[in-house]
Amino acid sequence: MNQSKIAQLQLLQQNLQNLLLQKQQLQSNLLEFESALQEIKTSEICYKILGHIMVASHKDAVLKELTEKKEMNNLRLKNYLSQEEKLKRSIEDTQREVMQEMKKNG
Repeated sequence: MNQSKIAQLQLLQQNLQNLLLQKQQLQSNLLEFESALQEIKTSEICYKILGHIMVASHKDAVLKELTEKKEMNNLRLKNYLSQEEKLKRSIEDTQREVMQEMKKNG
């Protein structure tokens, strides 16, 4: 049982690391969106990159698109934070179980 708990603990820790990387990427995207939104608000002309080209675009349409992307990323970030808390609790519980098992057998 101890080996399976240790394997489970390692898997939980690996899942947490993956989640933290994804969360970090989301946070980076949110900063970029916020920066772009601030820049657009102070600009007269707005451009958008489509594939390999940059084209002039309507400021309102770009603002709406960036705002929607930012809101979607915020929702995903909240979900990731919730998952992170659950994983941390699972890791703590599993660590406690492994330690108790080791004390019993050790």
